[in-house]
Amino acid sequence: MLSDWNEMSDDLQLTLAREALLRAAETIADQAELLAGEMEAGGLTDRGGPDALRLLARVVRLNGLATLTIAGNA
Repeated sequence: MLSDWNEMSDDLQLTLAREALLRAAETIADQAELLAGEMEAGGLTDRGGPDALRLLARVVRLNGLATLTIAGNA
């Protein structure tokens, strides 16, 4: 296994970077859902937050794949 980023091929670097971005987007969406649930359960003050957080989670999930497509060559 290659341990140095610079030793990896461009295609492998792009694949790994894209996968990392997809995982980050899913983590953000999951955290938004958890925060919304916490607000609904009364753990945090609700000022319209749950709906906004769920909207954020949905937008991240729906647009994540479309916006993270490879648009060129590294």
